[in-house]
Amino acid sequence: MHEALQAAFGRLYAELHENLRSQVRGLDEPTLNWRPLPKANSVAVLVTHTVGSELEMMRSVRSVPTQRDRDSEFRAEAGAERLLEMIDAADREMGELIAAVTEADLTELRPRGDRPPRPGIEWMIANYGHAREHLAQIELTRQLYDSRT
Repeated sequence: MHEALQAAFGRLYAELHENLRSQVRGLDEPTLNWRPLPKANSVAVLVTHTVGSELEMMRSVRSVPTQRDRDSEFRAEAGAERLLEMIDAADREMGELIAAVTEADLTELRPRGDRPPRPGIEWMIANYGHAREHLAQIELTRQLYDSRT
């Protein structure tokens, strides 16, 4: 059963990354770093945070040491080339981590940062939902940018 979950998560994250790439390609740096409101996030922030979160989550599920400066993700500014590099690197690492998932990784409790431990499968499902929410935010931010008067 865990092979079916590996395959499904591999496909889902690869598709998510391709959607992120399509949102970033062709945009200039001012567009990628534009915030619709002072406390809202830019496309660059949302991409940076999304890939940071998914990598930290998957490393935790696999019990691979990880360090993450989450706060800095929300100050990120980047152009399309840098964001695409980040997505590509995340795509490769996520593919490797997901391919190595074991039955124990899915069922045993895994700590993640300062959060209470949960079974790996719960982290994976929750994080994929989190990433899709941010993809929707990116799409909305682009619509708001394009609708400015």
